[in-house]
Amino acid sequence: MNTLTRRSAVGLLAVTLTLSACGRGADQAPEQAVDVKTDKVAGEVTVWAIGEEGKALGAFAKDFEAANPGVTINVTPLGWDVAHDKITSAIAGNATPDVSMIGSTWSGELSKTGALDPTPGNLFDKSAFFPGAWQTVDVNGTAYGVPWYVETRVLFYRKDQAEKAGVQAPKTWAEFKTFVRALKEKGGAKNGFNQGYLLGSWQEVLPLIWQAGGEIVKDGRYTFDTPEAVAGLKQYASLFEEKLAPTDTPEGAFPQNFIKGEVGGFFLGPWMMGVLTSDGGAGFADKFDVAPYPKGPVAGTSFVGGADLVVFKKAKNRDAAWKFLRWLTEPKVQAKWYTTVKALPSVQAGWQEPELTADPRLKVFGEQLKDAKTPPPFPTWEQVAKVMETELEKLARGKSTPEETAKAIQAQADTIGTGV
Repeated sequence: MNTLTRRSAVGLLAVTLTLSACGRGADQAPEQAVDVKTDKVAGEVTVWAIGEEGKALGAFAKDFEAANPGVTINVTPLGWDVAHDKITSAIAGNATPDVSMIGSTWSGELSKTGALDPTPGNLFDKSAFFPGAWQTVDVNGTAYGVPWYVETRVLFYRKDQAEKAGVQAPKTWAEFKTFVRALKEKGGAKNGFNQGYLLGSWQEVLPLIWQAGGEIVKDGRYTFDTPEAVAGLKQYASLFEEKLAPTDTPEGAFPQNFIKGEVGGFFLGPWMMGVLTSDGGAGFADKFDVAPYPKGPVAGTSFVGGADLVVFKKAKNRDAAWKFLRWLTEPKVQAKWYTTVKALPSVQAGWQEPELTADPRLKVFGEQLKDAKTPPPFPTWEQVAKVMETELEKLARGKSTPEETAKAIQAQADTIGTGV
């Protein structure tokens, strides 16, 4: 499962290509890189890639090799459980590959090491990408790498249970609780809602804060102890207080409990469509549907995650590495990549390709990406995220109040700091 991971297509990809490349020192901003139309590249490009994407990329890259004779893409697959530590260890030991896939919340931490090559301005137009996706590589105005694929959270629900209960997909917070209550009381679900794979997931709570009009960063510091954050936490806690969601889901029970009809709905990303269709068997695809996040008091903002691709300053084959990244972010290539691993395009024009327009449910993700945000690119974000998960689990289990949770997260975030 992709644990990290936005918009409907609005225009074609515009990329400004210069006529010549220019060299630079490792400490200079890369205003130029290889011209992808006229400059030839050769040699080996070493790539680290994670998860299912890492397993599939080597074979997928054969098309790039065919279009660039003399180039070999050598992919080393990594597990999500070891990737972060392996990359940071490689940076410390000056043993980085040319290219690496990274989690969408890692750029702030990794860029601070000085190991990442800033993105060449002549190869990529940030307006071609979803704004929220580009935020994941933008650190204080400098981009490091490019967004590769995106994911955003939407509501998955049992369509058959909703029809039985006589309710339609909710559009507001209030309607959401009415909806999941109906799935439980009239639709046949034991629990109207399930919090995905992890009780206390920050990826499912940040949207509630944003939907209430809150921000988790202001004036360069974390801001979790605000009225808006408390409002989001109250909405989250109410699902458990009102017995609409369980706190005792056995490990490994999800998503089979959804497939069995024991759970009526959950918020997760696009990879779940493939999981549910595969695990649910023949006909199950017709039993579930997706809908945008119900709107809170201010907005219907969701979380945007996914993965980015970076080139290291110590890359032995810099030009070929950047040309490979440019190829991976071409709209048609992004659409083909979706058919390979169900990873959604980070480039808006990729959503115009027939591979994506064929499934009407993908339009929900595309629309949700128009209003999706990412955590700040602070080097300490991963530490703060772990704090949030601990405190949010306490809240879900009724061991703290929303106000206490906000104060606890804020106090620990202040101690950790932003790292910038």
